[in-house]
Amino acid sequence: MKSTVAIVLAAGKGTRMKSDVPKVLHRILGKHIINYVLDALRAAGVTDIITVAGHGAELLKRSVKGSRVVIQKELLGSGDAVNTARKLLSRYAGDVVVICGDTPLIRPETIKAIIQKHKASGAALTILTAELKDPGEYGRIVRDDDGAVSGIVEAANASLYEKAIAEVNVGTYCCKAQDLFRALNHVKPDPRKKEIFLTDTIELLRKEGKKVESVRVSDIDEMIGINSRKDLAQATGTMRTRILEEAMALGVTIEDPSSTTIYHGVGIGRDSVIRPNTLIESDVEIGSRCVIGPFARIRPHVKIGDDVEIGNFVELVRTTIGAGSRVKHHTYLGDSAVGSCVNVGAGTITANYDGKSKNRTVIEDKAFIGVGAILIAPVKIGRSATVGAGCVVPKNRNVPAGATVVGVPARILKNKK
Repeated sequence: MKSTVAIVLAAGKGTRMKSDVPKVLHRILGKHIINYVLDALRAAGVTDIITVAGHGAELLKRSVKGSRVVIQKELLGSGDAVNTARKLLSRYAGDVVVICGDTPLIRPETIKAIIQKHKASGAALTILTAELKDPGEYGRIVRDDDGAVSGIVEAANASLYEKAIAEVNVGTYCCKAQDLFRALNHVKPDPRKKEIFLTDTIELLRKEGKKVESVRVSDIDEMIGINSRKDLAQATGTMRTRILEEAMALGVTIEDPSSTTIYHGVGIGRDSVIRPNTLIESDVEIGSRCVIGPFARIRPHVKIGDDVEIGNFVELVRTTIGAGSRVKHHTYLGDSAVGSCVNVGAGTITANYDGKSKNRTVIEDKAFIGVGAILIAPVKIGRSATVGAGCVVPKNRNVPAGATVVGVPARILKNKK
């Protein structure tokens, strides 16, 4: 889609969110709302992206990667927002996708479909629509006697007949840039809201004899815009289901999807099993044939090798676990590097924070960590070493390979001759 540029509308305040954070920067399963939209565009082949920012623009600039950002100084409607991006497209003669930055459930396939329909039909503008049982406050799609789109009527301005129309505007468009910008030159501000509506270009284009096409979205979840905390919860639930279904389609067993949450950016190998009430956050890699949970929490920056068991009430963060290791019960491992074929006993804690900084614990291959052990970082447990039950290993008191330590503080248990 090299001949297509995207304009992402992300300037709104989101007053119903009751938040100081721009609504598009709220997170769904570890990822900003707007970044779901940007990633969907890229997956659809649209890589030249302009984001129109307004409220919280500086914060948005820091959070949006791979997109040019322009500032809409006054929030004067969707048409004005598109005009704000226009200065970056003064000589551009291709197509433009206009999409809302608060629609995280939009799929790449849907974006591809509207672009392909637009290019194939030769339309000046193609609009994404959906059919709803209760159209509510959505703008209604008005069609002429031939079934062609003739305009969009906002719900507040709709007649009784128009309010009965079930087909609504989703808020995603594909347009010929020159036709769009020319039409915007003639759009007058709405007398009631004093805003310039992008949808008003449809009537103007039709009067010029230009063709307006539409694509109907089959999954209405894709049109959900985040305007309130309730919307955020609804979208989170839908995205959570999608992520779980994708994992299962790749050969992962999710024993109880209703109690399991996996964030965006998690990779899980084939034939691994995720047991109930498990939470896996972003930036986690889990190998094949692993068993995770129940009641496990895997936090960011964790990498788990193949054939690993992570049991109930185990928490991991910024930690690697080698192949064949076992971390079975009531354990916290933070900032740790655990080797292969290691046994970590119930209740083990790596004390990684000294009040000023996080420190690292290294447990080498085939070590055995007894029940209730406390390892105070920085510390290293050597290959095939044994840490006795209830043992406290002080910081910088490394345990040599093959040694056994016991007690508080840890001391090497010498073999009797």
